[in-house]
Amino acid sequence: MDDKRAQVLLEQFRAEIESLGLAVTGDGYVRWDKQSPAHPRNWTARRKAYDIGVIIFLEFFTTAISAAGTPASEQARYEYGIGRTFAIFSFTSMYLLGQCLGAVLFPSYSETFGRKPLYTLSSILYCIFCVMIAGVPNFAAVIIGRFITGVLSSVPTVIIAGSIEDMFDTEDRIWMVFLWAVIANLGLVLGPITSTYITYSFGWRWVFHIAAIVMTVVFVLSLGIKESRPSLLLERRVAILRKSTGNISFRIRNPDYVPDFKSFIHSSLIRPLHLLFTEPIVLLVTIMSAVTFGVIYFFAEALPVVYSSFGFTERQASLAFIPIGIGLGGGVFIRLYDRRVLQRRRQQNKPLEPEDKLVGFAIAAPVLAISLWFFAWTVPPLVPHVHWLVSMSALVLAGFAANEFDCTLAGYLSDSYTIYAASAYAGLSLLRTFACAAFPLFAHEMYAGLGSNVASSILATVATVFCICPVVFLKYGKRIREASQFARYSLAVYRDNRLEEDGDEVDEVGKQMEDASRVVSLEKDDGARSLDEAAGVVPLADTFRTVSMEEGEGVMPTAEKSG
Repeated sequence: MDDKRAQVLLEQFRAEIESLGLAVTGDGYVRWDKQSPAHPRNWTARRKAYDIGVIIFLEFFTTAISAAGTPASEQARYEYGIGRTFAIFSFTSMYLLGQCLGAVLFPSYSETFGRKPLYTLSSILYCIFCVMIAGVPNFAAVIIGRFITGVLSSVPTVIIAGSIEDMFDTEDRIWMVFLWAVIANLGLVLGPITSTYITYSFGWRWVFHIAAIVMTVVFVLSLGIKESRPSLLLERRVAILRKSTGNISFRIRNPDYVPDFKSFIHSSLIRPLHLLFTEPIVLLVTIMSAVTFGVIYFFAEALPVVYSSFGFTERQASLAFIPIGIGLGGGVFIRLYDRRVLQRRRQQNKPLEPEDKLVGFAIAAPVLAISLWFFAWTVPPLVPHVHWLVSMSALVLAGFAANEFDCTLAGYLSDSYTIYAASAYAGLSLLRTFACAAFPLFAHEMYAGLGSNVASSILATVATVFCICPVVFLKYGKRIREASQFARYSLAVYRDNRLEEDGDEVDEVGKQMEDASRVVSLEKDDGARSLDEAAGVVPLADTFRTVSMEEGEGVMPTAEKSG
């Protein structure tokens, strides 16, 4: 079939294509029309607000329950006759180790089969296992229940970055990532406080009874959200197009295609780890985020030791997390600056680079170091006469810095790896949850043995080393990204499907995708097979042929098998 005949056929089906909110690119692929109301970027504000609200609340609450484990374990250890360290491991570390497993399993599933099923199923299962933890009078049930709820809690943790990228453009993501970070980190702050008060007032089991009740409500709300993965929605629309036209030749660029379940298992296990250990940006961001959030879980054990020297009870000591929560809101001023940078770039008709949104990180890194040094030398035993409010003011700065690390670094991964944001964030979540699981196990002994001043100084030293990282990213980040075949491929696919104001069709995007995909491969068996080749993706214009009467009724456009 010659090109002229292919164009005639394309014109023949143009009405059906446009009615579905689709378009055909110059090289013959079907893609989203930029004005299509079915694309998640073009959903109504009410639709987006509902969906992202449910998802962010799910992340907030499961994060709070993760941090609630340490206070609950303090009372439960007496009931079960176990030691402090084993109790913390069972209630907190097992939960976070479960998140490690989920961080590897779920992102690729969501990118291939969709986000909504995971959000909905994880909510109801989380509820069931919370009931088991609270109701079964057996410590094995606690260990199993905390591990499985940890696995389930990784769903919002590692997928929400992808959901935000699905629904919001660059300017909106500045605020949505910030909102997500603030609310999720607020869960880290409120979890220990609420758990301490519930445990001392009603018993530790009521922490999980209440969790089950709340998650039942979340499950019901999650039934109302919509699938947001654009490539999956596009594939569904193209399936409708094929059925309505009788033409099976329509093709899309779908980087999420997997030919069989074995390939899915391979990619789901390999893709996050591949990004983590081969992409310098992902690795550096992951290490910094892991240590920073490990410190927050570390404080759940350390702050009671520190403030007991001021005469605080355990309930009062849990309130030391409030200054950290206050600090979370400080990033709003940096988001306003980010927005101005974006507007200035658009006025200059220049693209916004991921590094342009690292100002918050550049500020937060030295602030974190300063706050930890300040905290270290304003508490007993070596500094016994300074009021406790002074050290708590340092925790405000630490809260600001931790939130900026989370917000800007998660946004940096999202902007750098676009369509694979969930997989990039999965590697981060994997190592971060492992650090959060490990740090509380030695926090009490470290602070009790070394003293609060020396122990806090060790944390401050590590934070000081991190101060060099913003310089590296701001100066060399773009060069590192340009050297990454995976980042280039992600950007090319993103450009081919973007709907933003600066997203006019790029003539060379098809070539960029093909060039990049040739060198991007997660397969180890047949050498460097491109993702397009693995998916069997063929341009529409190249798939038409004339079939005989025996093959079909009359002359019909049909598809050759590809690869």
